[in-house]
Amino acid sequence: MDILWLILALVLIGIGLVGTILPLLPGVALIYLAYIVWGIASGWKDYGLTTIVVLGVVTAFTYFMDYVAGAVGAKTFGASRGGVWGAVIGALVGFTVFNIWGLILGPLIGAVVGEMLAGRSQRDAWKAGWGAFLGFLASGIFRLIVGVVMACLFLFYLIF
Repeated sequence: MDILWLILALVLIGIGLVGTILPLLPGVALIYLAYIVWGIASGWKDYGLTTIVVLGVVTAFTYFMDYVAGAVGAKTFGASRGGVWGAVIGALVGFTVFNIWGLILGPLIGAVVGEMLAGRSQRDAWKAGWGAFLGFLASGIFRLIVGVVMACLFLFYLIF
């Protein structure tokens, strides 16, 4: 019976790794779920509460970064307070209304609108929007790295 739970955990990790690239799947969360599934099934013999808590915090942080990275990117590219708040609001509203496409494009559109409302030039507004989009891409790279590290750590725990 343990082998079925292990297979389920490994499948969750595989789907999770795909989900770190394809934004339609909650990649890192699925990998974290694999840890919980295998932990419960194995009686926590391979890792314990500390690992679950640390990985839970890391998982939550990756999702926090999805919302904040656009604002950080916009600020890096010279956005005003209006552009930064526009990127954050754009990410939240975009994801709520348009799901994943809203999360991808929301920070860009929000930063541009925020900059325009703050009276900045169209060039500056689009520069801030581009920064918000690059911030989202950086968040995606971070999510992929976290997913790969978590998957490798899972295998390490199984082998050693």
